[in-house]
Amino acid sequence: MPHTHRSQPDYEALRPQAVALRRAGLSRRQIRDRLHVHNNDILNRLLEGVPAPDWTRRPHAKDDLRERARTLRKEGRTYDEIQVELGCSKSSISLWVRDLPKPPPRRTPAEQARIAREKRWEHELAARDAERRRTKSAATRDVGTLSDRELLLAGAALYWAEGGKDKPYARRENVLFVNSDPGVIQVFLAWLRLLEVEPGRVGYRVMIHTTADVAAAERHWADVVGVEVDRLQKTTLKKHNPRTTRKNVGEGYHGCLVIRVLQSAELYRRIEGWWYGIVLGAKRPD
Repeated sequence: MPHTHRSQPDYEALRPQAVALRRAGLSRRQIRDRLHVHNNDILNRLLEGVPAPDWTRRPHAKDDLRERARTLRKEGRTYDEIQVELGCSKSSISLWVRDLPKPPPRRTPAEQARIAREKRWEHELAARDAERRRTKSAATRDVGTLSDRELLLAGAALYWAEGGKDKPYARRENVLFVNSDPGVIQVFLAWLRLLEVEPGRVGYRVMIHTTADVAAAERHWADVVGVEVDRLQKTTLKKHNPRTTRKNVGEGYHGCLVIRVLQSAELYRRIEGWWYGIVLGAKRPD
């Protein structure tokens, strides 16, 4: 059987008809059936450059988002800001607004450089702070639990650095300790317990500036030492000198706690002896 060629549509003749039908509002399917053109490639060529009628366009779910994204971009918003407001991906935003001019920078080069320096400095501070915490944590683990002897020596040194001392010109053989650090106070009280000092011999008194929250300070120190507020002696109020600038202010300021041990002359003499023992023990032969 001889080979026959299927006749091809006459493009030159069909093109004007396809354009006319398209402009008349027919869909691709209607034009295809009307002109008997069932090859999509040929149909695309016939309709090339002729827009589809509005009624044939399917509504796009993201049309509203696209228009809003373009509006925001024209207002100078960044991709990140548009993404936060619309909740869509940056890739979609890029497709929707890439034909729009890039908004001008909101800051001058000097301002951008300053912000960059501040961010670098913030990063540096964070790194330093992390290193600081690691060093402190490692040092804390080095200490571990103190033996009775270690606590005895630590307490004696702590008292000699911070406690009241006897002077040749003013005999004060009594145990009096003042400090503003709760940790120091707790170590000192643990030391007194090691020495078996009866709780009834230990008195507490808050010392604080008149401009501070006295009631809050009393509650704070009562909690630190584990007693009721009414167990504290009358608070000593210090007058503020207007010619000086105090930095120990604000909610974190609780003044100092004064701890006095009654009938403590013998204990004081032992403390002084322990301290001299520490001094002699620290000397090493050459």
